[in-house]
Amino acid sequence: MKKWILILLLFVSHNLQASEMDACKEHIKYGLPSNNPVILCRLGYTLSHNSKHKVADWVAYHLTKERIVMGNIPRTDNFRPDPDLQKGKRSELSDYRRSGFDRGHMAPAGAMKWSQRAMSESCLLSNMAPQVGAGFNRGIWKSLETKVRNWAKARGELYVVTGPIYKSAQKKIGKNKVTVPTHFFKVVFDPIKVEAIAFILPNKKNKSKDLPKFIVRVDKVESETGLDFLSKLNNNVEKVIERKVQPSLRSEERRVGKECRSRWSPYH
Repeated sequence: MKKWILILLLFVSHNLQASEMDACKEHIKYGLPSNNPVILCRLGYTLSHNSKHKVADWVAYHLTKERIVMGNIPRTDNFRPDPDLQKGKRSELSDYRRSGFDRGHMAPAGAMKWSQRAMSESCLLSNMAPQVGAGFNRGIWKSLETKVRNWAKARGELYVVTGPIYKSAQKKIGKNKVTVPTHFFKVVFDPIKVEAIAFILPNKKNKSKDLPKFIVRVDKVESETGLDFLSKLNNNVEKVIERKVQPSLRSEERRVGKECRSRWSPYH
């Protein structure tokens, strides 16, 4: 698997320096979710692009407490097509214009404040998917992204994979026929406590307080997407993690000195 991942990365990233290759592999440390040959390396995330949908199949990023706490780069919003993708196989700004959908970040800008380049690359359209605006991208999805960053600060580090799900007749937007996902998933893995939590949210307006209703098992996300998460873990450990649903998501934090120890909690 390691050899196969390296071949994929080299295939699309032959002009990257060694340090950039290391940054790319950082985000998929616990396994490549799929063997799609179009893997794009960015400083703050790694993604697998789907030229049929013009949306990433998945975007993986590594969160650390240090990057979140120390990050102070302002959001840029310099949205633009991904120059590493051919026209006709990618989304364009015109596809979103007057479509009724937001350009929704997969790897959030709020997690990229540690680097000017990472912030800028988070606005590449390959990192975007059509999302309902009010109540989703600017509501429950934003709330979930904030909570994941809070968890990373409390836990030290997290590995996140997020992306689209297509469950029914697929709406298209723009000249390039960008597919509108019916749902979005997010899988969050804590390598220190060796536990994970997953969500599947419908791409529509929902109340942020209802976030716990959308908690699912990791293997549920796998069955809906055909992806394989945490494949580099021991098989028995992977099965236990992926079949578990986090039982109680009410806040159970407590302070121990200056460190915050937290269980998963969408209310945090």
